[in-house]
Amino acid sequence: MRLPAFLGLLALVLGEAGTASLPKEGRKRREEQTPREGDSNAALPVGNYVLNPDNYGNIIDLSNYEELTDYGDQLPEVKVTSLAPPPRASPTKSSMPARTSSANPMMTRPTAGLPGPSANHGLPTCLVCVCLGSSVYCDDIDLEDIPPLPWMTAYLYARYNRISHIRAGDFEGLTKLKWVDLSSNSISSIDNDAFRGLPALQHLILAGNQLAALPVLPGGIEFLDIRLNRLRSSGIRPEAFRALKKLQFLFLADNLLESVPGPFPLSLRSLHLQNNRIETMQRDSFCDPEEHKHTRRQLEDIRLDGNPINLSLFPSAYFCLPRLPVGRFT
Repeated sequence: MRLPAFLGLLALVLGEAGTASLPKEGRKRREEQTPREGDSNAALPVGNYVLNPDNYGNIIDLSNYEELTDYGDQLPEVKVTSLAPPPRASPTKSSMPARTSSANPMMTRPTAGLPGPSANHGLPTCLVCVCLGSSVYCDDIDLEDIPPLPWMTAYLYARYNRISHIRAGDFEGLTKLKWVDLSSNSISSIDNDAFRGLPALQHLILAGNQLAALPVLPGGIEFLDIRLNRLRSSGIRPEAFRALKKLQFLFLADNLLESVPGPFPLSLRSLHLQNNRIETMQRDSFCDPEEHKHTRRQLEDIRLDGNPINLSLFPSAYFCLPRLPVGRFT
């Protein structure tokens, strides 16, 4: 009877050691598997083997155990992990240099190496304006003068500024310039030679200014818009438009003209003279009074509405036209 008692004691010691090293749930399962007192037929677990009174002599050989270890005071330490985040480390100085700001910051634009000469803002023109290829856009930037332009400029838009005078040298050397739009400025005077040296100029738009007289215009102009100015008949040189052999569109509405400023070139297609002070008309304003067979088929759009003239009083002035002018005939 001593051997079964010894084996029971050995199983109890090994079970306690295994239970101590297992988590709580593992201990519970091992306790459930531990035989109850008084159950002589219950199996005794030893390591990976299950002992019972019938097979313990065949399974275990106690001669292989040199020493029995007492685990009572040497229970393995169970590490408990926490789901809480670790405490935040104290901030340390960054290895990157701190950004410093000037006491009086100033925004400065570079001026070196950029296209365009200096404009009246003290900066190159293409920093003040927008330069896209051969086009220069200077709209609504409070210009008081025409800025010096790159030599390759073909299109200039300088609308909604405060330009009051155009000088003779403002467009000097710009032989490629063919479109100039200076509408909605305060232009009251233009030097006679301001546009004369522009052989490629085709479109000239001066609407919405304060012009009382026209300068000399280059012969290649096809589109001329001088609406909404203070232009008087005395401010247009005699036969000023006849020399413009390529002129097709002439807009002179909303001015102070007292008469039709003819004669006009045969190339003209559209003439707007509405809302002026025109009261009379010459016989040769549109037609040649000596050549009654001649017709001007291209001039199909003439507007004289908004003037105090009675068109029915001047039938010989437009008998050569394909259409009657728009205006009052009674």
